[in-house]
Amino acid sequence: MIEIDGPFYRVSDSGFEMLIPRWEGHDPETADQADATITLPDGTRRYATFMTLGVVSGIMDRWRDTGECLNGQYFWCSDLIIIREPGFVSMIDAVRDMIATGEIESACRALPIDDSDQYAD
Repeated sequence: MIEIDGPFYRVSDSGFEMLIPRWEGHDPETADQADATITLPDGTRRYATFMTLGVVSGIMDRWRDTGECLNGQYFWCSDLIIIREPGFVSMIDAVRDMIATGEIESACRALPIDDSDQYAD
């Protein structure tokens, strides 16, 4: 389930909760990039950046003009998960699969446990 929670979208799933900042023009059905904090049932928190190949290509094209990363010759981003299709559904499916396969531990950096209950129900 996807809900608006103040400045975030809150994605609630049986195996995790994900908070994604709300940006201007950032729609759950068409979002081609997003940053997310993923909280597992044991309180473990992970960070991920989701992008489509089109977003990565656009950034590299822009860097060709700005000179970054050898004029756009390479791209890197920590905790990057590339999704084929835009939308939160693609991101949710990727997180479910990474949890099921255990890949989330390698793919997404661990964050400190949030003791503030800032987002607790």
